[in-house]
Amino acid sequence: MHQATTPTTMRAVSQDAAGAPDVLKLVTVRRPDPGRGEILVRVHAAGVNPADWKTRARGVFATGATPPFTLGFDVSGVVAAVGQGVTLFRPGDAVFGMPRFPHPAGAYAEYVTAPARHFAPRPEGLTHVQAGALPLAALTAWQALVDTADVRPGQRVLVHAAAGGVGHLAVQIAKARGAHVIGTASAAKHEVLRALGADELIDHRAQDFAAVLRDVDVVVDGIGGPHWARSLRTLRPGGTLVSLLPPDGDFPVAEAEAAGVRAVFMLVEPDHGGLRAITSLVEEGRLRVLVDAVLPLEEAARAHVLGETGRTTGKIVLSVTDA
Repeated sequence: MHQATTPTTMRAVSQDAAGAPDVLKLVTVRRPDPGRGEILVRVHAAGVNPADWKTRARGVFATGATPPFTLGFDVSGVVAAVGQGVTLFRPGDAVFGMPRFPHPAGAYAEYVTAPARHFAPRPEGLTHVQAGALPLAALTAWQALVDTADVRPGQRVLVHAAAGGVGHLAVQIAKARGAHVIGTASAAKHEVLRALGADELIDHRAQDFAAVLRDVDVVVDGIGGPHWARSLRTLRPGGTLVSLLPPDGDFPVAEAEAAGVRAVFMLVEPDHGGLRAITSLVEEGRLRVLVDAVLPLEEAARAHVLGETGRTTGKIVLSVTDA
């Protein structure tokens, strides 16, 4: 293992039980060591995502892990050490990524370890805070639009919650693919979304999108419930509804099949190639991440309170270290 001198302990935010944001506590724990094929990253910034506060409230990860645990998947930082066999990075490299998802990654901490290829070089021109806001939301948008729906030039793409963490990036990625982009968002957020490239905007508080939209090729939906069936009505034959939420009794698979469209659930995965593609869009000036709030690590609970309002534009980020 190649590493500079690092402390043997670190600060992290942990929870011992399910519950409200106040279950999140700052603790001191042992710093992890990278195994074969892994890197140790000193975390500078950690993005906050809906997966975090949902996991906190349930007290269980999708993989079955239970408290005590440390939340967080989005990481931007600097490589502190490399495990045996790693050739992709060296200590001192600035990286970003979404390690281990949906398994616990522990990004609300000063250090994380994960497979080297769960990271990519941090995009040129981005701060750690900006890069820390990107991975989970941008990979979700990329994998939904590109890998799952294969969006092509001239297609019509509907993005629900277009001003949210995933939504505002999906608008830009769809636009970069040459699509005509329609977004649903409150009227106060329309100006920001137009600046990001949205072609049409619907105020979901004043208008029923399902009553006014037709001939849509792809819908990206992170809301679920009644939105699924209503979104189907907007699709043209052969279109695709990509749900970012696990299907339940409301998921309209049979209805989609009868209508000649596809309804699928997509779970984001760690993706070195996807991170590289996202980096290219950032460095070409075709993708920018909006950061709504930056809070110190010890205020993780407050970050969750803000996130759970559902009113943020873009992402919330925890600043872990400035050094």
